[in-house]
Amino acid sequence: MAVQHWSPSSWRERKALQLPAYPDAGALQAVEGRLSSLPPLIFPGEITQLKARLAAVSRGEAFLLQGGDCAESFDELGQMPVESTFRVILQMAVVLTYAASCPVIKVGRIAGQFAKPRSSDTETAQGVTLPSYRGDIINGAEFSADVRTPDPQRLLTAYSHSAATLNLLRALAQGGFADLHRVHGWTADFVRRSPQGERFEELADRIDQSLAFMEACGFDAAKAPQLHAVEFYTSHEALHLHYEEALTRHDESCDRSYGASAHMLWLGERTRGIEGAHVEYLRGIDNAVGVKLGPAARPEDVLALLDRLDPNHEPGRIVLIARMGSDKVADALPPLLSAVRDAGRTPVWCCDPMHGNTVTSSNGYKTRDFGRILDEVRGFFAAHRQEGTYPGGLHFEMTGQDVTECRGGAQALGDEGLAERYRTACDPRLNGSQSLELAFLVADVLRSRGR
Repeated sequence: MAVQHWSPSSWRERKALQLPAYPDAGALQAVEGRLSSLPPLIFPGEITQLKARLAAVSRGEAFLLQGGDCAESFDELGQMPVESTFRVILQMAVVLTYAASCPVIKVGRIAGQFAKPRSSDTETAQGVTLPSYRGDIINGAEFSADVRTPDPQRLLTAYSHSAATLNLLRALAQGGFADLHRVHGWTADFVRRSPQGERFEELADRIDQSLAFMEACGFDAAKAPQLHAVEFYTSHEALHLHYEEALTRHDESCDRSYGASAHMLWLGERTRGIEGAHVEYLRGIDNAVGVKLGPAARPEDVLALLDRLDPNHEPGRIVLIARMGSDKVADALPPLLSAVRDAGRTPVWCCDPMHGNTVTSSNGYKTRDFGRILDEVRGFFAAHRQEGTYPGGLHFEMTGQDVTECRGGAQALGDEGLAERYRTACDPRLNGSQSLELAFLVADVLRSRGR
């Protein structure tokens, strides 16, 4: 049923933060019209299916794994970057499934994560002030007036890049790449040589043995689709509301609107104001909706957002993503958990251990410490154990490529090593080796929690 007093454009009546100032309003309107006529990237049945899977997470019957790029780049479109990220998420999901003995719902920050919030509208260098870089969907990172001027044509480029990425992801998920019989082939060479690569190979050997045992007992693996394909969903921050509105579609069969740019969209810490434009837009679409919660979030804020975004208490509708920081999670998270629990709400609770743990290295690189990331994950699980609630998932920024952006881990990456392959368009990401290492460490936490 349609949401009352809402339309895809009703957000324009509210205060909108983090949106660019386009110099040519007519050019922007023309691009919006073009986007609104293009085919949807995502379809209603897929959105409904993800919400059903997330409902299982909210009941403690599954675990959410959400990961991908901080900010996707137009320059990195191609098979290798997409496949490497997909491969590592598959590996992490296998590790967590084996440890927790429950389904792992796989959601990528991909095929649409092109916009980034910024703390300032402008940036000054050598006496020159230009608009801040807000992601490739808006402008370019190069510090020049032409490149930094918001360009609406980039919205069309974002659409075409997302469509191509989704096409490849669907092929990877359903075309045999994700077959468990090929589990040994998922490990990149640079990961294979690491301790966690060796540990994954041992796990892959056990999976091979299990498959051989089942087949010896008469189980026909060729007829089991669960062994040959996976469900894979996409997500991004619903930051650029012009883009999201233009890709909103109405499903006449159920009289509901949905955001056709991704299966799941989320609110950032800077855009979750209850009367703001972003909340107004997201309250009316039928997608699963995430909400980032920093250490300043108050119980009354969270309950108000739940009432506004999910008035019907729909299972699987809301994912609350805690991003507190390793030094704040123990104090900041429990009051939110208890307030939501006592209100009779059962959202999915997810841990983002990345954004609250960003620091600057001695040589000027924005980075994150692997130890602090793991400490926040442990604090997240401890808070849920204290409050009797379910820690439902992990949300992290990563790439399958061999980058050097986060310090620590088994690679013992220090400040001096960051410059070797520091390639992020915005925030530092875990590389493939660190991501797999994190999965094994989270698996140990899940296993001990089960005991």
